[in-house]
Amino acid sequence: MSEKFAELVKVMEKLRAPGGCPWDREQTYESLGQYLLEECYEAYDAIQEATVTGDTTELKEELGDVLLQVVFHSTIAKEIGDFTIDEVAEGVSNKLILRHPHVFEDKKLETADDVLNNWDELKKEERKKSGKKEKTKDSILDDVPIAFPALIEANKVTKKAAKVGFDWENTDQIFGKLDEEISELKSAIDNKDRDEMKEEIGDLLFVVVNLARKLGVEPENALKKTNRKFRKRFKFIEDELKSENKTPEDSDLEEMDSLWNKSKSFVSKA
Repeated sequence: MSEKFAELVKVMEKLRAPGGCPWDREQTYESLGQYLLEECYEAYDAIQEATVTGDTTELKEELGDVLLQVVFHSTIAKEIGDFTIDEVAEGVSNKLILRHPHVFEDKKLETADDVLNNWDELKKEERKKSGKKEKTKDSILDDVPIAFPALIEANKVTKKAAKVGFDWENTDQIFGKLDEEISELKSAIDNKDRDEMKEEIGDLLFVVVNLARKLGVEPENALKKTNRKFRKRFKFIEDELKSENKTPEDSDLEEMDSLWNKSKSFVSKA
């Protein structure tokens, strides 16, 4: 264990000890759950920022916050006799060694897909050897948590289905399906059927996720990038209007659309 990491563990233990911080002492696995999720999302956002700007300052901080959550949970676990941070680290190390026989042993795996397929097979073997009771599964898709964000869930369930051959053969077929879903959405709009509109929007998004998967594009990352681009370009509109002592509410669509087009020359794509 590194000196700095050991210091972090000691700091957390002191915060949880008698005479420590009242808030930290009250926390449980359950109460900290939301913070772990929030910190992971913030780290994810920092990754996008670092990818675009090359500045990893925020990423370093957010990874520290994620690490804090791991140490926090492990400190609670040690207090009640569940496990320690050393056991967490040991478990991860053992898992990495076992699931990388092409690095630590003589197994030959040539491509990233070969590695992922072998990883899945090794997971199954480990479960059997450990004697862990298998969760009852009615579908191969049960491995994908329904709590995932919708784009990530859609990407993962379609990857699972594609692995057993349930997939389009090429992107042209997916574009055909896109045209079909757009037509069905237009029909729902014409019929003023709100429930059908909602369903068709979902179907349309699902097909787009499949197209992204087929093209090897991570849909969550792609949409995040577009969101960032929209934020920057809309901020450009606001700044331009502000220079004229105006707000978007004082403007109209024609003016804002003109500024949007102008922003493309001044604002980076992501």
